[in-house]
Order: sequence, then C-alpha cells, then structure tokens
Amino acid sequence: MHHLTEIGSQREDAFHGVHCEISLFFRTMFPCGGHLVTDSGIVASEGFPSFYKPNSKCTWYITVPESHVVMLSFRLFDMEADPTCRYDYLDVYNGHTRLVQKLGRFCGTFRPGALLSTSNTMMLEMVSDDATGGRGFLASFNAGKPHMEEDQFCGGRLTKPQGSVKTPNWPNSNYPAGISCSWHITVEPSNVIEVKFEKLDLESDLYCRYDYVALFNGGETDDSRRIGKFCGDRAPATIVTNGNELLVQFVSDLSVTSDGFMAHYSSVPPESRTPTAGGDFIYRPQPTSRPQKPTSKPRKPAKPTPKLTTKPALRSTPKPSVKPKPKPTKKIGTLHSNFCPHDFVITGKVTSLSPDPSGSATLEVFLIKAYKAGSLKINKSGPIKSITLNSACKKCPGIIKGRNYVLMGMVDAQGNGQLSPSNFALIYQPAHAKSLEILSRKSC
Repeated sequence: MHHLTEIGSQREDAFHGVHCEISLFFRTMFPCGGHLVTDSGIVASEGFPSFYKPNSKCTWYITVPESHVVMLSFRLFDMEADPTCRYDYLDVYNGHTRLVQKLGRFCGTFRPGALLSTSNTMMLEMVSDDATGGRGFLASFNAGKPHMEEDQFCGGRLTKPQGSVKTPNWPNSNYPAGISCSWHITVEPSNVIEVKFEKLDLESDLYCRYDYVALFNGGETDDSRRIGKFCGDRAPATIVTNGNELLVQFVSDLSVTSDGFMAHYSSVPPESRTPTAGGDFIYRPQPTSRPQKPTSKPRKPAKPTPKLTTKPALRSTPKPSVKPKPKPTKKIGTLHSNFCPHDFVITGKVTSLSPDPSGSATLEVFLIKAYKAGSLKINKSGPIKSITLNSACKKCPGIIKGRNYVLMGMVDAQGNGQLSPSNFALIYQPAHAKSLEILSRKSC
C-alpha cells in the first residue's frame, strides 16, 4: 500500500508549487463567479484549492483597461475528464457574452495553453454535475497590448490585400507548447477573404482538443459562427469567408507539438467565390483511404455509471475511437488476472513511439495514474509526470501513438519499464479507473 501513498503525495506536489502564490487568498475562499475589473489578478474555481461543489454553475467576467487585451494563463487544472467535456467543464469566451467566439471548452487534467482575447473583456463559465469532481482550476490574468504589428512573434492585425499566417518557429522547428495566437484579418469592405493552407501538421485528435487552428467569420466582437476547427496532418480545402473580416485562433497545449501550419490569404471579389459553410465543424483526422464525412456528428456514448462520489483519483481525458478502428490491443486475460503478476500497472497517454534499428521500440508515456509502480522510474517536470518504456518490438503489444492506455509490464534492475508481446495493454476508458482503484487496494 506504500505506493498508493507515494502517488497521492505526488499529486499534492503539483499544487504545492503555487501554494505561496495563492496563500493570501486562503483566508477568504474563492467565490463562485464575480466581476474582476483590474489590470491583473487571480481567478479560480469556487473554494480552490478544495474540491469544487457538485451541481454548480459559476461565471466570471474579466475586464482590463481599454485598449488592452486579456491574457489568461492557467497554473493548475483538475476537473472531471470526458472526451467531449459533457459533465464538468470550463468555457472561455472572447467577451462578456455567449454570443461571441468561444475560445475553448476544457476539462480533465491537461492544463490548457494560454488564452488571449481580442478586446479588453473575457468571460469564464464553469459547470459541474452531481458526481465526480476535482480541485478545479487556478489561473492568472493580466492586461496585454493588442495585436497591432504584422511582424510580431505570434498573432497580429493584418490589413493588406494578401498575406500569410503561420505558427511560431515555422519552418525551422516545431511550434512551442502552451501558447495561443490570434490574427484579425481585414480586407476592403467590398471583398471576401480566401485562405489556402500550404501545410498543416498539428497534434492529431478526433475532436481537436489539444492543438488546433480555428477560423471564424467576422471580426472580434460579432456573433458569427466558427467556419472550422482543424488539426492533424492533412490541410483543409480552400476556405472562403462570407465577409471582409476573418479571425484566426491557434492554440497548443503543454504536451506534444509538431511542425505547425502555414496559410496564405488574399482579398477576392465575392461573386467569384462561394463562401465556406460555417458552423461548429471540426476537422477529424483520418487516413486518406477512408475519409470521414466532415458534417457527421459523433454519437455520444452513454454516461459511465456508477460515477465516483468520493474524491477522485487524478484522471486524464481518454481519446475516443477513430474510424477506421485500430487493430485490437494485445491483451491476454483481464485487469484482475494481470494486475498482480506484473511489476507495474499504469494509465497514460503515449506521446512518442520511436522504433530502434534492432526492431524494438522506445515509448514515452504521459502518466495519468500509477496504480502499481514498484521501482519503476517516474520522470517529473513540474506537475507533469512521464515514463520511458522499452518495447520488445515496434508493434507489440499493439501500441499506437497519441492514445490512452492501461499498461502493465516488468521493471529491470535499473528501474526501466519493459513491455513484451505477452504483457497486458488495453485502450483506457473511464470505467477502468474504478476497477483499477479496487485492485490497487487488494494485497497481491
């Protein structure tokens, strides 16, 4: 049982790093929502760092001085995980109303990247259901200078009849983790804007939750809907706006990065182009042999039951299935029959899979939770924990980069995790957390 105490204390360490920063707020609990009118400050879920309340809805309105923008940076994030954030979530809006662009919906334990408004206001709305919870979120905000220069590092106001937008570091290296960029493009009133992507290579995800570029019809404060949200490594077709303004938002999380994107825009007469259908379309990365229809909506899975009513273990957001379905992961027996025979039992996201010339492979795994760690080496970088595993062959036991797994294996004398074809591996689902928690309490 010692390993459970150790893992629990590791989770507390993630919050200890900012203890001093928020200690002044401990005497008076963070309230449920409110109006924050200042050039900088702290915003957090109700009662932080205690667990947030069930069945609640809190709204915060942030206002910084005129001629500035709101820069929001998350320090800690711990909410119930779900692929589409249906249960507990935090919505961030580009203004003080739900009619403006939504900068993102967040849940789970992945800390979102920095968010940037295009005016001096921003709204945060947090919703929780009746069961599983977490500690919530802690973020700081401050007034930043608006994007005015066209050659600045990230984002800008573009008014020329043609130009380009690209991710930072393009094309020399990958874009940074944990950033947000916003470009506001305006051309002459009688024309529309045509956008062509030269290349797109962002972290792939069915719902583009982690790294993405989103395009919106209209400017900064109108209620135009999103044209599209894109990720993966296949560039979308040519995009045409329905007016002379376009808002482009790029967001990356704190884990996997990639090459990025380069897109060119030009001002064109409206009669020569057909506007791209707007809406909440999300580009779903697919192999080119079997593309998925972009207009289809995924079926929502049934809400897992029963939900935990006690303080939950740290969980991350599992990634939903993608068609065509990957080959089933190699698994012999059940969670119960495999738990004790293996040296380690963890859940995590495979962020890197590198084959070796010898035919083996090295896996980098972002740790969600260790239910049985033993002498396994766990790397820590602030609140982020990761594990390096060695697999006997590239495709065993059937691991795919970017997915969440339950992994069981052996540990060598140096503390290195080893995977073989006979080891247990299973695509992680929220229902597994309760079973693994029960198994971890039993004596092997």
